[in-house]
Amino acid sequence: MRLLLAEDDEKLGKGIRTGLRYEGHAVDWVRDGSTALSALRDETYDVFVLDLGLPMLPGLAVLDTLRQEGMSLPVLILTARDSIDDRISGLDRGADDYVVKPFDLDELSARIRALSRRIVGRTVTVVNYGDIELDPASLTVRKASKIIEMPTRSFTILQKLLENAGRVQSRTRLEESLYSWKNDVESNVLEVHIHNIRKRFGAKFIRTIRGVGYIVDSLK
Repeated sequence: MRLLLAEDDEKLGKGIRTGLRYEGHAVDWVRDGSTALSALRDETYDVFVLDLGLPMLPGLAVLDTLRQEGMSLPVLILTARDSIDDRISGLDRGADDYVVKPFDLDELSARIRALSRRIVGRTVTVVNYGDIELDPASLTVRKASKIIEMPTRSFTILQKLLENAGRVQSRTRLEESLYSWKNDVESNVLEVHIHNIRKRFGAKFIRTIRGVGYIVDSLK
């Protein structure tokens, strides 16, 4: 997934970004509310991780503007404020979940995965497609119960395609799931990952829709 992290604490921000990248996510990190809002308007994200105590524009003001402009992006709040009123305020103003500082990175990752499941209407923790089972928490893929070794970025592409089986995924959307805005996307990197997946699951597993993108056909 591609995530936007808005956190002004340098040490905490670096730690969260490193941990989430280790989980296979592309992470853009900003340190103030104004920059966060600009990024949300200019880029496409799967989940927004938002600290409430941001400079320039407070986190709740960013959230208010986000919802007023009709953006339905899932928002997970990070806050040092542990009162019930602060939590309720954030949820009532459009947040989808919250984590109170200090928090465990594993818990944050689990909550992000839960939000991603809501995006695609999936209630179970693993993605099932025929005899393929993909587990985002452990970054493992099994086919007929046998573990299939796969690079992290190929795993990310496979997850995106399986979660959207039957729907074409554009090249741009798939590339965005791999890279943050500070990374240059090599011209053929997506094709390399598609090739890796086809080697493991068959040449016809992913169909190319010329000029548009790629699709894994629905089994229904």
